[in-house]
Amino acid sequence: MKNMLTKNMLTVASIGLLASAATLLAAAPQDKASLKGAIKIDGSSTVYPITEAVAEEFRKEAPKVRPTVGVSGTGGGFKRFVAGEIDISDASRPIKKAESDAAAKAGIDYIELPVAYDGLTIVVNTKNTWCSSLTVEQIKKIYSASGSAKTWKDVDASWPAKPIKVYSPGTDSGTFDYFKEVTVGKDGSIRSDMSVSEDDNVLVRGVEGDEGAIGFFGCAYYFENKDKLKAVAIDGGKGPVAVSVESIENGSYAPFSRPLFIYVNKKSAERAEVAAFVEFYLKNAGRLVGEVGYVKLPDAIYGKVAANWQKRRTGTQFTKPNGDAVTGSLATVYE
Repeated sequence: MKNMLTKNMLTVASIGLLASAATLLAAAPQDKASLKGAIKIDGSSTVYPITEAVAEEFRKEAPKVRPTVGVSGTGGGFKRFVAGEIDISDASRPIKKAESDAAAKAGIDYIELPVAYDGLTIVVNTKNTWCSSLTVEQIKKIYSASGSAKTWKDVDASWPAKPIKVYSPGTDSGTFDYFKEVTVGKDGSIRSDMSVSEDDNVLVRGVEGDEGAIGFFGCAYYFENKDKLKAVAIDGGKGPVAVSVESIENGSYAPFSRPLFIYVNKKSAERAEVAAFVEFYLKNAGRLVGEVGYVKLPDAIYGKVAANWQKRRTGTQFTKPNGDAVTGSLATVYE
């Protein structure tokens, strides 16, 4: 009886939170057709497909507003964001302490809004018949500066002595930062002889054209190119798990599941066109995220996001004052 009562209370609370979120988002300006202005957005190539899809839909309702979406990488986006050059920064990782400090020094308050889940996907060439799964240690052996494997045989003695061609997002990419921290640690080093690009489509073509290649990027780019690439299952310690919407959503695709964000300049949010765009983004994220190949957040988290946006809550919840990352699931960290 006690468990049933607790469950019912949680259900009522969740319904209340969702209702509040719906009310908050419904408060968006209804006459978008009269809005004018430009909205400057830049940052993560991983988040780009989501934001571009939102921008395309928003333009239909607000044809006089011009949202432009760049892809300079998470780090590149934050550099422009803290310089006051853009209104919104797409990010495939939380803002770092140094970036947050730079924003504060420039007098820029920001609103942190998770919008989706991603599964960082390790891919190989479709002609690679020997590698179907990798442990984190094997990935480290391939990518780290100290344990760089030159051939596939260096990774597993039963595999062919075929040279490994390594592809990676650029170092300004949040995907690169996340991958580096998971594999070699914050203070570790990644090998320097990689082919790098901030454009994930370049990485797709690189791996597609080389039988010995390996690369990584957000799951949307893999789902879009499943016929051209082979995804490698990841063994995070509990056996190999393939990347999928289900494994990302339930957390079993570890340690490469992660949240994606947009960061909004609070002063920019005072402009009606920016406020309407962000409210439209949050209202439609759950639908559009799936359409472009990512995984929507639970409704309860979208409720928290909507509430924090409405309150214009500033600062990050993912970095401690000393710069260390706050660990834990999105549901436990983001309030």
